[in-house]
Order: sequence, then structure tokens, then C-alpha cells
Amino acid sequence: MSQNDELSLFRNEVADVRPIRNDHVRLQTASSPTDAQLARRQAATAEQLALDHLSMEAVEMFDPHAIVGFKRDGVQEGVYKKLRLGKYELQASLDLHQKTLNEARQSLVQFIADCELRDIRCLLILHGKGERSTPRALLKSYVSAWLPQLPAVMAMHSAERRHGGGGALYVLLRKSERKKAENRERHQKRLG
Repeated sequence: MSQNDELSLFRNEVADVRPIRNDHVRLQTASSPTDAQLARRQAATAEQLALDHLSMEAVEMFDPHAIVGFKRDGVQEGVYKKLRLGKYELQASLDLHQKTLNEARQSLVQFIADCELRDIRCLLILHGKGERSTPRALLKSYVSAWLPQLPAVMAMHSAERRHGGGGALYVLLRKSERKKAENRERHQKRLG
């Protein structure tokens, strides 16, 4: 094929192409965020609020072997007793050993937020007894003070010996709206 033939073919191919009259690009405004993006933003904001809310100021210091417990109003005694005795299935755990207070605080808030998103309700948090820390039981005392400050935490109690004893906590999180609706539906079928 000669150069003239190639040029002729090229001109035939681009015959309908017109020059651009305006070489300015107009930026489109961002479309509204998706539900997933909004959920991520909300979770990040909630996390930051929780972090800002958790005090780094002095807290009541516990003995390394002290039994720690907390229960919100509305948590049934039977539910709290099952939690204390370690009778609920532990669905997730967080190990805070060897973390600084700031790292532990961030990890704790992130972990609770992740569990909430996944409808995980029963957790084990390993903070250690703190027998060799200075001051003693530093992490245990702060974690025990922070958990009741998180709205998602309904109850907590020192773990049974098999799960870490005084160096760990069982934590019960509130039910998500989706789980509450499932329970209502299930109980409606039984009553109906």
C-alpha cells in the first residue's frame, strides 16, 4: 500500500471529525454521596466523637486482681448473670497487651465500632492485670473506665479464669436496630 493510499484511508476514517470549538473543560459538581459513603463518614465521625469523649484524665485505679463490673439500666439481671459467668458465645476479641494508653483507646473505639457494624454483641477484651505496669493495673483501670462511656456498651464484667480472669473483660453490646426488628418479627410469629 502506498503512502497516498494510506493517507486516503486515513482521511476517509476521520472525515466526520470536527474541531473542538471550546477547549475549556467544565468541572462537574460532585454527585451526592452513596449510602455506603455516608455510612463510612458517619462511622468515622462517631469514632472521632467517641475518641474525643473518652477521657485521658486520671481515673480510679484498680487493684490488678480486682473484679470489675458495669451494667446499664434496663439490662436484665439474668442477662448480666450469664455475661458474668461467661455463658455467652464470645463472637470477637481484642488483645490490648503491650499497647500504650492512646493506642489502646484508639483500638478499643475502632473495635467496638466494627463490632456494632457487624452485629457482634458479645466480646472479650484482654487488657492484662497490669501487675508489672507503673502504676499497677493502668490499662485495666482505663479500659474499665472507658467502656461505660461508650453508648454501645450495655454491660461488662471481669472474665472467668478460663478467659483471662481479672486481666480480661466480657463486654455486651446493644442490639442493632436490624436485630431488634428480627426479634420483634420472630416473637410476632410465635404470638400470632
